[in-house]
Amino acid sequence: MSKIIYRFLGLLVLITMLAGLGGCAGAGGVEPLPPKQRLRVATTTSLYDTGLWGYLEPMFEKQYGVELDVIYAGTGIALEFGRRGDVDAITVHDRAAEEKFIADGYGVKRVPFAHNYFLIVGPPADPAGIKGLEPEAAFKKLIESWKGSFVSRGDNSGTHAKEKSIWKKAGYDYEAVQKAGAWYIEGGKGMGPTLLMASEKQAYTLTDIGTYVFYKSKLELVPIVDKGETLLNVYSAMAVNPAKVPGVNIDMANNLISFLISPAIQKLIGSYGVKEYGMQLFVPGDVAGTK
Repeated sequence: MSKIIYRFLGLLVLITMLAGLGGCAGAGGVEPLPPKQRLRVATTTSLYDTGLWGYLEPMFEKQYGVELDVIYAGTGIALEFGRRGDVDAITVHDRAAEEKFIADGYGVKRVPFAHNYFLIVGPPADPAGIKGLEPEAAFKKLIESWKGSFVSRGDNSGTHAKEKSIWKKAGYDYEAVQKAGAWYIEGGKGMGPTLLMASEKQAYTLTDIGTYVFYKSKLELVPIVDKGETLLNVYSAMAVNPAKVPGVNIDMANNLISFLISPAIQKLIGSYGVKEYGMQLFVPGDVAGTK
């Protein structure tokens, strides 16, 4: 028998032995590690664009031994992900939409964990002359007497919902605002890209303060209207209801909510951005009357 055949037979024996060892892993061999759990979270763009999720994600993964998949979108789309069963938990900022989500049986409980405020930002010269006005009066002046531009999120996000509520309080039907002229631009984008678009066009827009501060160095926009109870912006977490949406990782979703409201993480949320930007991007916890 040639040396080549001997080598071939030897290789076959080696392969057979290795296969046998693999099959006997449970009897003294090395068991493969079980795959990590995964938790799918849909979050609003302002929590993602500011880098807050990138900051908290590795801490949560380490504490609970889980892989966190964070999907960012406007609040409306994030809630739709929950309805479809694409995610296990949601962190958004539109109280009315959140309460409907729960009333429809898709969410377990609304748990506020942070807040900040909305701003109307615009060109430093404030050509519309809205500085110092209440948000409703500012919007009224924009639509009635100004010929420049206003950039709307236009994406069914929490910020877009807030904008529509201000138009309503100012006495305007939103569909009429949409048709008011070329000055009103619906960007259909997240908060960061919307701010960049408004800056390029030297237009006004509504933004949460956290994303504005994060993008401030790239913008030629300043806060113009920053007062008024209407501008409060509360972020809440919700676990998707497994009774309505089968397959939800409810235990880990509840772990995430406990993590977000824990004293240590609340402290980190409150200090996030202070060193880099000189101010809080988010205030931890809730404020009176928002629960």
